[in-house]
Amino acid sequence: MKDSLTKFEFTIFTMIDLRSDTVTKPSKAMLDAMMVAPVGDDVFHEDPSIIELETYGAQLFGKEAALYCPSGTMTNQIAIKVHTQPGDELLCDVNSHIYNYEGGGISFNSGVQAKLLNGHEGRLSAEMIEQNINAEFDWLTRTSLVCIENTVNRAGGSYYTSQQIEPITALCKNKNLKLHLDGARIFNALTETGESTLSVGKMVDSLSVCLSKGLGAPVGSLLIGNNDFIKKARKYRKVFGGGMRQAGFLAAAGLFALKNNVKRLHEDHQKAKTLELTLKSLPYVESVLPVYTNIVIFNLKKEMTGEKFEKILASHDIRISAFGKQTIRMVTHLDFTDAMLNQTIEILKKINQ
Repeated sequence: MKDSLTKFEFTIFTMIDLRSDTVTKPSKAMLDAMMVAPVGDDVFHEDPSIIELETYGAQLFGKEAALYCPSGTMTNQIAIKVHTQPGDELLCDVNSHIYNYEGGGISFNSGVQAKLLNGHEGRLSAEMIEQNINAEFDWLTRTSLVCIENTVNRAGGSYYTSQQIEPITALCKNKNLKLHLDGARIFNALTETGESTLSVGKMVDSLSVCLSKGLGAPVGSLLIGNNDFIKKARKYRKVFGGGMRQAGFLAAAGLFALKNNVKRLHEDHQKAKTLELTLKSLPYVESVLPVYTNIVIFNLKKEMTGEKFEKILASHDIRISAFGKQTIRMVTHLDFTDAMLNQTIEILKKINQ
């Protein structure tokens, strides 16, 4: 197999970045909103733009309060800290972001261990969870928290519907467990299900919402829950180093994202489906995970390693993520245009065996 493509000319020379939907840049309209945002000291809870964002986010999901944090990792880790005690155990899918991509924070920050479950495409069921709740023996850890992710990053953007979450909610209430939703891409899920944010909020004790992924803000996530939960979360945010001062400029971008960039997410999903169809037809692709939202994960045949594939595309100004020795991830987003999609497909088709 040749290591590079036959050289050919393109009319578009902009770098195409499909590594993640976190790579987006603020639009002019978003920048304009940021530049006129009123600000204050958020550690004193006096930044009007942050207060507005937190109030809007909480109301959107029918909760009492919200907390603005620098990252989704911080919102998830604070939630775990508030909901558990050292020595407890939480249940999550083996693909969960909180387990795979948060630097071991479950144990480091909270002294909690994770019991990993093999869900279906990253999704847990109430039956699976119930089978893994520890009995109240002295020699067993106390199961105190269930964490689910919507959409599931490592499972190709698969998502839960309300019908799938409701039995988990009922079980957690019956067993006195807390339920946290890592909703980093919750709006991608809701774009497909057509369900409301209010329906999600009533099913979980807490949820995190990332503003810097598909919604296009430069930074920030919201942690959402009831007043008592958020009061404790504010203290842990400070302990974790997340107290911010005049961060209202950033919060204004998040508020703009929530109000303006949700309805267009279906465009990203359609582009991802188009990539899926193309990849399935290519001779060097072994398999493609089902594409549900904006994440495309596929496996290469043994003749083409992920590292080699990454280098080939990089030579043509396309950046992707090698997710393993033979596994690749591409993520569509609001800065990935139709012209970029067409260019990417043309390059993929010209890779020679």
